[in-house]
Amino acid sequence: MPVPYNGSVARVNFGPLSAARVRRWLRNGRFDLIHIHEPITPSISLLALLAAEQPVVATFHTATPRSRSMRLASDVLRAAIEKIDAGVAVSESARNVVVQHLGRDAVVIPNGIRFDDFARRPIAGSPRSSERSRLVFIGRLDEPRKGLEVLLAAVPQIRQARPNLEVIAAGQGSRPLPSWCRSLGTIDDEAKIALLGSADIYVAPHLARESFGIVLLEAMASGVQIVASNLPSFVDLLGAPQDDRRLGEVFPVGDHRALSRAVLQVLQHPNPLRATRARQAARSYDWSRVGRNVLAVYRAALSTAPTGRMGSGLG
Repeated sequence: MPVPYNGSVARVNFGPLSAARVRRWLRNGRFDLIHIHEPITPSISLLALLAAEQPVVATFHTATPRSRSMRLASDVLRAAIEKIDAGVAVSESARNVVVQHLGRDAVVIPNGIRFDDFARRPIAGSPRSSERSRLVFIGRLDEPRKGLEVLLAAVPQIRQARPNLEVIAAGQGSRPLPSWCRSLGTIDDEAKIALLGSADIYVAPHLARESFGIVLLEAMASGVQIVASNLPSFVDLLGAPQDDRRLGEVFPVGDHRALSRAVLQVLQHPNPLRATRARQAARSYDWSRVGRNVLAVYRAALSTAPTGRMGSGLG
């Protein structure tokens, strides 16, 4: 079922048939521990939480400071929430939502990436040429909070200085685009890796409710110069505008003129040292490191779960 949530549309399974399937799957699996994501949305995750007899780890992704649905859920689903033995938040923004709305705490463990998949190209000293530079956007084309409209409003000013600027948008959804913007539609992981590896600038003009920004991190690993809106989760990754060691340029949310100035600054003064530092920072998000932190949470949940809800433990 399509459910509008957090500025997007999530497709979820819910209802008696799904609940019966989840209970059967959990019973047949005889799992030591259950790890679910977004546990209080009407989904398979919530059904698994309600049915679980094992220790439960829950990851929270939402970064919505004011959420009526979460406030209601925290009351209606209090008994279910109490079944969560350990909470993980993908960022401080997501953790703040957990604390504020659910009255619980969560350890911050970011999303992980396969770093080596993206870090294939050498970091260039400058854009491929002053005449032909490639700007890339990746995100749902028809979802307003992804900010494509802000980017499209900024490009005409950029093209006055860079008339041969190549603009490529990739992602689900469809909408009318100017002739100078090429849409690739939905792309797979290999195509995304290749696209980021060919870009001069990656732009993340998102407007709201981004708890982490996984594609931003993938762009960092790719060695691409980055321009992003100053959402808290993006600033956490890149650094504040006044930080001399920031890993990308940030601009006020929704300000297309500031976006165009930031892009032109990057095109006119490329900073390979910054791109190198961004790639080095992205390495710490590789699953080889993030996975160890997740495993530590599993072990803690198994060791502290009430008697009767213990699994056999993780090796």
